[in-house]
Amino acid sequence: MKDLEKYLSYLKYQRQYAKDTLLNYQIDLEEYLVFLKKEEVLYLNVETSDIRFYLSYIKEEKKNKNRTVNRKLSAIRGFYSFLEQEEKINTNPFKMVKNLKIEKMLPRYFEYHELQELFSSIDISTSLGLRDRTILEVLYTTGIRVGELIKIKVGDIDFSDLNIKIFGKGNKERYVYFDDICKSYLEKYIETSRETLNKLKVEELFLNHLGSGLTERGITFILNRIIKQTSLQKHISPHMLRHTFATELLNQGCDLTSVQQLLGHASLKTTQVYTHVSLAQLQQVYQQSFDRAKIKE
Repeated sequence: MKDLEKYLSYLKYQRQYAKDTLLNYQIDLEEYLVFLKKEEVLYLNVETSDIRFYLSYIKEEKKNKNRTVNRKLSAIRGFYSFLEQEEKINTNPFKMVKNLKIEKMLPRYFEYHELQELFSSIDISTSLGLRDRTILEVLYTTGIRVGELIKIKVGDIDFSDLNIKIFGKGNKERYVYFDDICKSYLEKYIETSRETLNKLKVEELFLNHLGSGLTERGITFILNRIIKQTSLQKHISPHMLRHTFATELLNQGCDLTSVQQLLGHASLKTTQVYTHVSLAQLQQVYQQSFDRAKIKE
């Protein structure tokens, strides 16, 4: 369908959406359009009753959770905003549709002992092992997204000022910082492992065994392989290192605006979720420290 193709192209080239995000949008929108076709409803003539029927379908029949329903709503709402912009419709019928209420999920992060086990489980005597340890060091020390990590080129790293130039969402440029431990791993990796891996003479910092730049899926695969070497039972994701970075900064007294800038969040609201984690830890410390049972009369 031409309008859908045009919309996805707009997201890719003008909004610069990530590959995985585009794929999710495409799947959600195609599912929606198949439903309309089955119900013999034209996508340009959708009414509120059709929307309610569709939401009921994906929630009750497809058993989608509220968070998933909201994600699909976001994709469809954006599509209709695009159709309105293209003057294919007069108004966006999804503007009046509210998102479903969802439970606030606190970001999952690593405890210090879990990080130690994760890092120490890697055999850095091999080229790929040193690469993997360096990947974890950079993710943890800078708090960057995996999508940002795979874009880093060697020339983006400033070893004298200990910073890296990052191109985030929407290709926005910012600088993140690393410590001396991360610096030593980066230098060793670039001088040894990367030199061995770089058969294709590419500029990307992190390479796979064939010599090409790593993908997001490749990073996830590496992390899953590492976790299997530890005693950690929890399901983890690369994003947990980013959550750990933000949580530690706030626990050490870093202000929220600085954390927002380091994470590359467009809105402070997005960063505020980490304050709940810090407050939860603060409450735990309070309860352990201020225990009336320990006070003798």
